[in-house]
Amino acid sequence: MKRNLSSILKISGVLLTVILLAVIFYFKALQNYTHQDYTNSNFFFFWLSGHMMWTGQNPYDQTQWLAGHDAFGVIWRPNKIFPYPLPLAFLMAPLGLLSLGQAYFAWQIVSEIAMALTVFWLIRHWQGQAQRLLFLPLVIFLLFFGPVYLTLQIGSVGALALVTILLAILLLEQGQPLWAGMLLSLTLLKPPQGLTLLILAGIWFLARRDWKAILGVILGGIVLMFAGMIRDPLWIIKFRSASAVVLDRTMGIDSNIYSFAYLACNQNVTCMWITGTLGSILILAAGGYYLWRNRDRFTAWEAFNIIIPLAFISTIYLWSYDQLLYVIPIVWIAGTLVERTKSYILVFIFLVTLDVLSFYSLLVQANTGKDLLSIINTILVLGLCILLLNKKSRPADLHSENQ
Repeated sequence: MKRNLSSILKISGVLLTVILLAVIFYFKALQNYTHQDYTNSNFFFFWLSGHMMWTGQNPYDQTQWLAGHDAFGVIWRPNKIFPYPLPLAFLMAPLGLLSLGQAYFAWQIVSEIAMALTVFWLIRHWQGQAQRLLFLPLVIFLLFFGPVYLTLQIGSVGALALVTILLAILLLEQGQPLWAGMLLSLTLLKPPQGLTLLILAGIWFLARRDWKAILGVILGGIVLMFAGMIRDPLWIIKFRSASAVVLDRTMGIDSNIYSFAYLACNQNVTCMWITGTLGSILILAAGGYYLWRNRDRFTAWEAFNIIIPLAFISTIYLWSYDQLLYVIPIVWIAGTLVERTKSYILVFIFLVTLDVLSFYSLLVQANTGKDLLSIINTILVLGLCILLLNKKSRPADLHSENQ
């Protein structure tokens, strides 16, 4: 009888949680749908690229790309061609089947679900009920984490990278490094993010002599290259030119090493490249050494808790919404704090502090046009990860990799 009652209560709890999140996700997406100018936003670039896949057009053809803006009355047109790697357009093709408004609303729901599922699967690393109870509060708090909030507003495709890294972690834990590496190659669909991330991941794989993971990354990169060539054989050259334009537009704006170098150099580009590159190499070297030294002590999840924020700060440019990937280390920090302290107080303080500081950074960005204060998110998340990792009570994995 008690077992039946317990099962009923458990099922009821799951259903109530799903219903509550469905309502929250729906109204959050509806709010953005009715208040945001999604036509003149980054989301339009992704949608148009996917739409052009069905019309037989090429997002890397300047005439066709700008004509697409004209056709839908888009005023904001900072790029002459699709400013992302061409293979990304293939992944956006399903959105291209919907109208722009429908696609924007649907993509918000998909992004919210992707974030919630990421929290769910990561929380399952702990067997205790204490961590499982964190699921709903974590998802709700993360909706107000600055990068997640902004991602939903502008319709960024960060959810793709989030799910990619989640699946790669799970595959590494299940002893499937080849497939994990191939999935990680998808982070190259945003090269400033993928390059530094794969450099650090590559160092960790090399330290562990995980040749299959390295091979997977290489094979995945080759597949992406040839996939783009199906539509445009010169897509890499064209993308490089488009990236240069974006870089010129973002100097001294982002919370990355090159932006701070640009400002420290009094906006001297030559000085920026020298000091920024040296700083980036130093960060990657320090992070690589830390990962190499702890190659047998860290789980895949713990390694990526270090890789993700270091990859963000050491790259050429990324926006605050790209810190959506911080969801992965944030969940680990919350679960570990509960495990160590047997209390939710520090978790609550951490999440409230993170939300307040990240939201303040967004307000500053909205008023100044500069995203420099998002460095606070990186410092807080990376600092806590290193602190908690260095206090691990034993070298054995705290979270079993055989679940």
